[in-house]
Amino acid sequence: MFEELRELGFVVITVAFERTADDAREWIDAASPSHPSLIDTTWAIADLYHVENVPTVFWIDEEGLIVRPQDVAFGSNMFQDFTGVDAEVHKTALRRWVRGETPALDRDAVDRHLRVPTEADQLARAEFGLGRWLWEQGRAELARAHFQRAEELAPNLWTCWRGSMRMQDEDPMGELFFEKMTAYRGDGGVMARVIAE
Repeated sequence: MFEELRELGFVVITVAFERTADDAREWIDAASPSHPSLIDTTWAIADLYHVENVPTVFWIDEEGLIVRPQDVAFGSNMFQDFTGVDAEVHKTALRRWVRGETPALDRDAVDRHLRVPTEADQLARAEFGLGRWLWEQGRAELARAHFQRAEELAPNLWTCWRGSMRMQDEDPMGELFFEKMTAYRGDGGVMARVIAE
């Protein structure tokens, strides 16, 4: 998308959330992006923008305003059976916006779609942050209790529970992840909140 639309002033910035830069490097190297690709080892972007899961996409206009918040979008349909999300819907909307064929969401629509953190979300992020700090200090066993508490407080904050998996010696794309995802979907959880407008 960046290569296709860059001459129209379109910029893509991707951000990976990982405990270390090396954990994300293999994915960035494999993708070989021509756009800026950042690694956030403090989850600051997840906290500031209330990123619940990845991939989450924000459209930000040339004035720095969010004109489409927290949309779930994939680059391809490789995981469509798993997620239920058709990548082409978002890509078509994005192309039309960048080309000036359709407007972005107006302020009222942005406000309707914007998901703000609850008190439980905020507490969960604090528990996750404390767990991450303890892990960085070499106190992994103490960190586990805070990671667990974060998940109990806000089980839908995948950036927290999935983000802690490597720090708990779990594979974030392994069996435990798929067990949790299956349970989440079985409880009626919406894996992807796609903005239909």
